[in-house]
Amino acid sequence: MEFTAEDLWSRVLEEAQAHLKEQTYRTWLKDTVVVGLTDSDLLVEAPSQFHVEWLEDKYGVLLADVIRKILGRPLNLRIECGGAASPVPVPNIELATGTSSSPTPKFPSEILPPSFLNKRYTFDRFVVGDNSRLAVAACQAVAQDPARMYNPLFLYGGVGLGKTHLMHATGNAISKEAPSSRTVYLSAEQFTNDLVGAIQKGTTAQFRQLYRQADLLLVDDVQFLEGKERTQEEFFYTFNALYDARKQIVLTSDRPPKEIPGLEERLVSRFEWGLVADIKQPDYETRMAILIKKAADDNLTLEHNVIDLIARFCTSSVRELEGAVIKLLAYSSLTNQEITTDLAKIALRGTFGNQHGPSEGDITPKLICEAVAKSWHITEDALGSKRRTKDLNIPRQVAMYLIKDILDCTLVQIGKMFGDRDHSTVIHSIRKIEEKIERDPSLRRKIESVRENLGQVD
Repeated sequence: MEFTAEDLWSRVLEEAQAHLKEQTYRTWLKDTVVVGLTDSDLLVEAPSQFHVEWLEDKYGVLLADVIRKILGRPLNLRIECGGAASPVPVPNIELATGTSSSPTPKFPSEILPPSFLNKRYTFDRFVVGDNSRLAVAACQAVAQDPARMYNPLFLYGGVGLGKTHLMHATGNAISKEAPSSRTVYLSAEQFTNDLVGAIQKGTTAQFRQLYRQADLLLVDDVQFLEGKERTQEEFFYTFNALYDARKQIVLTSDRPPKEIPGLEERLVSRFEWGLVADIKQPDYETRMAILIKKAADDNLTLEHNVIDLIARFCTSSVRELEGAVIKLLAYSSLTNQEITTDLAKIALRGTFGNQHGPSEGDITPKLICEAVAKSWHITEDALGSKRRTKDLNIPRQVAMYLIKDILDCTLVQIGKMFGDRDHSTVIHSIRKIEEKIERDPSLRRKIESVRENLGQVD
């Protein structure tokens, strides 16, 4: 019996639900989405990195057993955070029926790769605030009339602020209006990897044809092109080919084009041809609206005081807000306690860090540096020195990250605190830690410990 990837994952969820409590299933599995399927792998997206780690640790064995039961053979289950998955072909697969199966269809290299747009990322699921109003309006204009008003559209902002959501929403809206349009979504890292593979195999001509056939090209994290001369050259000609053919290009980065070090001037110029729009950290009112909408979308009942508590202390990104809600739900489920303000303070102690917030004036850059130096067993003087040894790089970057996150000092101010470093170095350091936190649980726990030492939530 032949099933698609969606059919297989639907069967897996149905079987797994029979073995789990309803609240557990809704919290951890309900919002997962199948992304790809090969002979050896089943790729699934979860809403957050916290979901990924929890599913792998707590339910990995159960899900693997369910897959083996349905297929009659083992299949490697890969769970990744939404928007970060690598493209994987999505062929049909034979389920165990006792009859012989035909070979799995191969993905033809002559056609465009699947876009793998996240269907959950739509405009109506994005909460618009003063921090994102221009970016949202630009994306909606592009979706209504591609390659006419803003081409390219360049979105930039910190980690977890919604750049990828808006990019996918734009692609989903265009695909809905023009189903036959050829949409390609990938990261700059994937573009680089594809180019390296094409060079190794001697198939660069096919590579060029592949990406230059797109009607809509969506490229995430273009800062990854930094310093990669051959990739930048190939991307330059791909950009020109699509632009000249009046095809829409949407790009995202963690900083504006001019602030990406090692990016060729001709690319900087082209990235600025259309519209460059930033997404800032959400203000309190926007954070409240995001939490209320998330609770409504996920059928959660959260008291206003709980939402207010999270909104006041989780200030850095939308991802941080969503992570706090997930962590609170997990704690409530595991301890079998009703969600209250007191429970939220206990469950999210590490997330909140300083209980009073930076406005109270009781946390200073010096206190943060002292706490970081103590945690990494180095001296405070070494932390602020110009030495670039391996044992100092991470704690110095962590100190910069926490000073920016807790006290919201300017990049210039932070640079002066650490040996008169320029603002681009500070930006790089902060982004490095934001990225590492997403994929390194041990570093995340260590930073949470530093926050707790600075002041716990009562």
